Amino acid sequence: MSLRSVAGTTLSAALAAICSSAFAGWGFNGSPSPNASIQTGNMTLELQCDRMRFAPAGYEDAQDIERKQGLSIRFMKDGATEVGAFQAGRDNADIRIVDNYPVEVVFNDNTDYGFVLDQIGKNAVLNLAMIDQDVSYGIFDLKGSGAAIKSLHAACGPRAGSAPARVEAPEGVVYCGGGAIKRQIEYRILEKPADQWDARVTINGETMRAMTAYSYFGKSEPPQGFVVALLGEDRSEFLVFRDGDEDWLEFGDYTYRKCN
Repeated sequence: MSLRSVAGTTLSAALAAICSSAFAGWGFNGSPSPNASIQTGNMTLELQCDRMRFAPAGYEDAQDIERKQGLSIRFMKDGATEVGAFQAGRDNADIRIVDNYPVEVVFNDNTDYGFVLDQIGKNAVLNLAMIDQDVSYGIFDLKGSGAAIKSLHAACGPRAGSAPARVEAPEGVVYCGGGAIKRQIEYRILEKPADQWDARVTINGETMRAMTAYSYFGKSEPPQGFVVALLGEDRSEFLVFRDGDEDWLEFGDYTYRKCN
């Protein structure tokens, strides 16, 4: 991650700041307009029922986001490891400056906003960055965000980024395939995960942690049969499909078919 000065603060300094007591934690306000918000130094992030507002440290940053019509929303499990991202841009969101300062992002597809809220609620750090380069506008601690977002969902109902209905994972399915290296792949989704790693993927007997994603990488319409994406802790990606009696999984350049 490139370091960028934000009101005299580099990315590394910003990460240090969110670990101190110098910021106001996540809170929820139910009226008149429900919102979950956090203030860190001179930056504010507000999550409303159907949109998010970000007030960066400097007005020039707000102008930059509006001019580029893009914001990279990056989710980190700690201060260094990015585990997911959503690229808000012209194709999937309306980005504008409102009330003379904050940048408002209105997502075209409510499920995209649902994905963003879900990732904010389950991760440790949020990095709002430039869409076209590895430079940060602002860093936010996500401790306490899960409870605030839960309250937001309760107050807003279906408006607050409703995620698509989750298809249950096919029980006991083993997927086989591959090129020169043959693989047997299985996965399971945990009922009560302790953290953001809410799934386990096993390849040829070796198991690793993974996160589930029910939004197909920002697309409003997922492919036929799409069930879930599994994002491995080693940055691997597994796409699970089920269509009628057919079950398959895509990993790398290969499609793995049900073999049990």
